[in-house]
Amino acid sequence: MTDGRVLAIDFGGTKVAMATATATSLGRLGTVLRLQTQPSAGADQVVRRSLEAARTLIAAPASVGVSTFGVVRGGRVQLAPNVPGWDGMELPRLLREEFGTIPVAIDNDVKAAARAELRWGALRGVDVGVYLNLGTGLATALVVGGTVVRGAHGAAGEIAYLISSAGESGFADGRAPCEELVSGAALAARGSAALGRPVTAHDLFTMHDDPTVRPLLDDATATLAMVVANVCITLNPERVVVGGGMMRAAHHILPRIRAEVGRTVPFPPTITTARFIDDAPLLGALALALDSIDPSENPSC
Repeated sequence: MTDGRVLAIDFGGTKVAMATATATSLGRLGTVLRLQTQPSAGADQVVRRSLEAARTLIAAPASVGVSTFGVVRGGRVQLAPNVPGWDGMELPRLLREEFGTIPVAIDNDVKAAARAELRWGALRGVDVGVYLNLGTGLATALVVGGTVVRGAHGAAGEIAYLISSAGESGFADGRAPCEELVSGAALAARGSAALGRPVTAHDLFTMHDDPTVRPLLDDATATLAMVVANVCITLNPERVVVGGGMMRAAHHILPRIRAEVGRTVPFPPTITTARFIDDAPLLGALALALDSIDPSENPSC
């Protein structure tokens, strides 16, 4: 017998976060548990350890929502090459074995975060919109008819794989061209190489006036603004909501996006910051769990 609470789990590249909540929590998490994961740990081991920890939070949840990096398709996680053992892992099967007949909903972390924004945040009431995640990686979630679009293979919005010139190396070559230019990880790598010491993307934005750093940031933000403008021209959204860890530098990033979108898009949307910056995928997992109990309560369904 369940105890009326739901369980949310977010599998990240270096950590796993989980929390309980009730149907009346309105986007607020209960007890939160965080586990650090080691690159040397096998993916199955990470999942099993996480599920063991989840039992200490709640013995019998009413439902479970799970967000994960990559794309879940055909019973396996795909497009997750950066974490050993994760690409191709049968995560849905492992969850079924753990939770049995308890409803379990699973989705990509960025799409999950968009669900949180739809239910409680900056996308609430939006019919056509975009959630843009700027973090270690780069991706969007597209919203049409007030719901997140999965795409034919669950990979709608994976703008990391966009190309900018004909014949450019892409997915088949093991590349994610756009992410390699714009993401937090890309900026950190390029900045570290240019400065000769390890730096993060956040470090670079605090050094914006440094003549070595400024061209890197200008190039990245110009590319990002072009990508967002092209997405807006394609989808014609009413609102673009920007979240992710790089939003700590929103005062550098958002003006450039707004200017480019205003200059190039026939009907420019509103560009705004997400309500949820920290724990957005975990809150998205909560939204997934609540949706599986009563989808009619979710305005995005």
